[in-house]
Amino acid sequence: MTDPHKALSLAAIATTARGKRGWVILISSLVLLALLALLLGKTFGGAAPPRYTTADVKRGDLVVTVTATGKLEPTTQLTVGSELSGTVAQVLVDTNDHVRKGQTLAVLDITKLRDQTEKARAVLASAQARLAQAQATLVEAEAALARQEEVARLSGGKVPSKAELDTARATAARARADVASAQGSVAETAAALRTNETDLGKAEIRSPIDGVVLTRKIDRGQTVAASFTAPELFILAEDLSQMRLKVDVAEADVGKVRDGQSASFTVDAWPDRNYAAKVTKVQYGSTLVENVVSYKTELEVSNADLTLRPGMTATADIRVAERKGVLMVPTAALRFTPKTETKAPESGGLLSSLIPKPPRPQRPVSNPSARARAIVEGSEQTVWVLRESGPEPVKVKAGLSDGRMTEILSPALREGDDVITEQVVETRKK
Repeated sequence: MTDPHKALSLAAIATTARGKRGWVILISSLVLLALLALLLGKTFGGAAPPRYTTADVKRGDLVVTVTATGKLEPTTQLTVGSELSGTVAQVLVDTNDHVRKGQTLAVLDITKLRDQTEKARAVLASAQARLAQAQATLVEAEAALARQEEVARLSGGKVPSKAELDTARATAARARADVASAQGSVAETAAALRTNETDLGKAEIRSPIDGVVLTRKIDRGQTVAASFTAPELFILAEDLSQMRLKVDVAEADVGKVRDGQSASFTVDAWPDRNYAAKVTKVQYGSTLVENVVSYKTELEVSNADLTLRPGMTATADIRVAERKGVLMVPTAALRFTPKTETKAPESGGLLSSLIPKPPRPQRPVSNPSARARAIVEGSEQTVWVLRESGPEPVKVKAGLSDGRMTEILSPALREGDDVITEQVVETRKK
């Protein structure tokens, strides 16, 4: 017969053994899961090492330009008008025609002017005849007066009488006055004739210069009315092989522009061609263009092949400074600041993902525009050189800059150094 107490003890021992094995299996499983989660976290999570975009420190030529826009003009442009009113009888030239100084461009109807001129000649002839008659009368009156005075002298004043002598003297005086009046009439009518002859000449509109016709504003049969201002008939340009470019230079740039500086410009008609120019004048007077204060600047332009035309819009780059063979870096390198790296979060796998974590600190973001404002000639700047050990800051002195490249005046950088212009931080996908 089995002892009931002994049987109970054996059952308890068996139950205890099975419980220990279960706990061992459970703990082992949890450890394996934790290790697997940790391995997966390190493989697929966390921040990758940063990558950098670099550029070589190099030597080269640096040119600083001021850009301005304006229009092309002839060096000499004249408006030809008419001092007379009348009807256009002939138009002898058209636009683009080359003309010589004194060449007839147009003719007004001279019928009325010709009649007025002939009338003036007739009036002058009549006045000249009256003058001749008055001069003859004067000769007779003076001769009569001389005879009477001689008789009076010989007769001792007895004859002629005093009244007769006074009458002779008055007649001679009137004759002299008539001559003077006739002379005035001749001068007046002669002047009127000259005026009519001048007007007759003005009926032919002539070119005042050697040049080319830019604009023709009249047609045959058109009425020209000259009042207070002469009506415009033609616009002429003296010589299109030499032209002038007038541009508006902004207030911020005008201090850099000087007479004699070289420039180049383009026009929309020939976008792939650069034309040479030279600054000849920077006007002191200002103008307001789109609420921006600007100063008219003139440049002389050679147009030997006549591809440029008056009125074309041109964009000019004026060379205000130039350095040759200087050490330089991209301006972006002076604006670069490394981003502060944050430590990659330790991945605890599945268990650690269940544990709440504090919020990640925000990365400080550099302000490129603020640094860009500080990049002026002679200012102290910092560039980051990529070494084998990582980015290394180097203090430099900035020189001339064209906006894209900047001269380096410090010996701290050497030609061929890799300067960082951009940083790219990648995060591995989980």
